[in-house]
Amino acid sequence: MDPLGARSQFVDIQTLPTWQQQLGEDGEEIVRDESDSLPSQQAFPSPFPFRPDINRKIILFTGDLALLNCTAIVNTSNESLNDKNLVSDSIHQLAGPELRDELLKLKGCRTGEAKLTKGFNLAARFIIHTVGPKYKAKYRTAAESSLYSCYRNIMQLAAEQSMASVGFCVVSTTKRGYPLEDATHIAFRTVRRFLENHGNSIETVVFAVSDTEESVYKKLLPLYYPRSEEEEEACLPLIPADIGNSEGEPVVPERQIRIAEKPGSLEDDAEEETLELDLGQVGNHAFARMEGDVDKQRKQILQGQMSEAAMQKQHQRNYNRWLCRARAEDLSDIAALKALYQTGVDMCGRTVMVVVGRNIPVTLIDLEKALLYFIHVMDHITVKEYVMVYFHTLTGEHNHLDSDFLKNLYDIVDAKFKRNLKAFYFVHPTFRSKVSTWFFTTFSVSGMKDKVRYLDNLHQLFTCIKPEQIDIPPFVLEYDARVSTIPQTYMHRKIHPHIQTQKHCWYMIYGYLL
Repeated sequence: MDPLGARSQFVDIQTLPTWQQQLGEDGEEIVRDESDSLPSQQAFPSPFPFRPDINRKIILFTGDLALLNCTAIVNTSNESLNDKNLVSDSIHQLAGPELRDELLKLKGCRTGEAKLTKGFNLAARFIIHTVGPKYKAKYRTAAESSLYSCYRNIMQLAAEQSMASVGFCVVSTTKRGYPLEDATHIAFRTVRRFLENHGNSIETVVFAVSDTEESVYKKLLPLYYPRSEEEEEACLPLIPADIGNSEGEPVVPERQIRIAEKPGSLEDDAEEETLELDLGQVGNHAFARMEGDVDKQRKQILQGQMSEAAMQKQHQRNYNRWLCRARAEDLSDIAALKALYQTGVDMCGRTVMVVVGRNIPVTLIDLEKALLYFIHVMDHITVKEYVMVYFHTLTGEHNHLDSDFLKNLYDIVDAKFKRNLKAFYFVHPTFRSKVSTWFFTTFSVSGMKDKVRYLDNLHQLFTCIKPEQIDIPPFVLEYDARVSTIPQTYMHRKIHPHIQTQKHCWYMIYGYLL
């Protein structure tokens, strides 16, 4: 215990600046490449958008993790929980001998797992012990999965124990040979995804680093926790292609288990179909995803004999192949069209995606690349409920996508695209477009017809989505102003030089209509 009147050696995390508050410190500037002119980058929505609420939970601390008064701090160790490293040594020294006795009762810890003990003489109430993987380039995928499990299990344990704050060390120690930059990518994206999906109860996450680790953490933090829309935009090209799934977990779609069912014996068709249906109900782990002979499955598809469960697996494999291509191919020419982009949220808090029909020169672009771009942009959006707004405004024949292309797109995309789409707002439709859409949604695709909403003007759109939550192309605003019943004085005010943005203009018009 500190002598009366002496300053405590422990660090109160409430006195530390959050990551959001550190914007602009140390002479930091956001560097942009003006040569790219940025419209093409804006069309690619960042998988890690600017979230000030999350940034206020993040603290980067350079110093001794053992001194922090978090609810729990993380100790990186080996399978026997007796590793000698700078982090462990400091924790043991301050916690006292009781910690060593407690660790003996745990009987070790497997790689990727997380186990909990008391903090004893530390300022932290608990210590979460984890074991990072040994890194070898030959087994990189296994090491990535294990490191992800470390961070994920720590966050899961913190949430289950209703912990308000967690202090992380660099889990992959030098001894284990994991490249610091690679490990940091996994750490940041895993923590970010957990805070997005399950982290309401966690108030603070501290990344405690040494002087040598600080530069890497400062370089990569803006990629996953941008502190402004400008920083998000500037960092977007630097985000690696592999960002894992919706939880940050590494995904390798092509690594599927293929084994023969009942090898060496004749198969009964009825029993095989029952087995595949049963497998579809087992779960979503690796064993449940075992696959039979792919060539035989394709033959059964052609003969119409394949079970529904097997067809779903075949469809998922096909989609994963398209997704891998979309992530690997250069789609900057399609992005530059600004035909598809993410904006705000609707009245129900669902993500809004915008499609601008006039920006799609169907006869001049590679439609296969357009399909790949759609998959690339929408894949992470569709994990949650979303709505789409299609501006049909001033489109011509050269802007209309062929129904065969749309049918092909609908057949390729994953089930989550269709399940989580809650509304499709068709703005400024023509009679012809209404008729063709009715035929398409009635005879070509199922489940879409009830989601389509025809909106003749922006006023109707603003009853579903607030004006400040959607970016509308200027030509759409001008067209709507011409055909709507708003008095001329208000249309003139829309282009008055004192009105600085289109959103200010529409606040006035929207207020008048109400």
